[in-house]
Amino acid sequence: MYNKQYYVYIITNKRRTVFYTGVTNNLQRRLFEHKHHLLKGFTDKYNCTILIYFEQTNNIYNALEREKIIKNYSRKKKLDIIKIQNINLEEIIIF
Repeated sequence: MYNKQYYVYIITNKRRTVFYTGVTNNLQRRLFEHKHHLLKGFTDKYNCTILIYFEQTNNIYNALEREKIIKNYSRKKKLDIIKIQNINLEEIIIF
């Protein structure tokens, strides 16, 4: 049986001043869309194109719930979870 993967991710802008949290089933495609400003709205307005954090699950409901939780976090709490994986907030490159 094929297990689909879902990703909860956080992207930011060059200066790391804003964070955007989203969910997708294809992280590589979604990052392409953000980097080329194909998705209008918050990420386009604030130039959020840099992946700094992601989690993976095979359950869409878990992914959506986790996204909701992270979106409600304060900036400090978001930084805390990001820094567990990515202490310097460096861009994560995926292939």
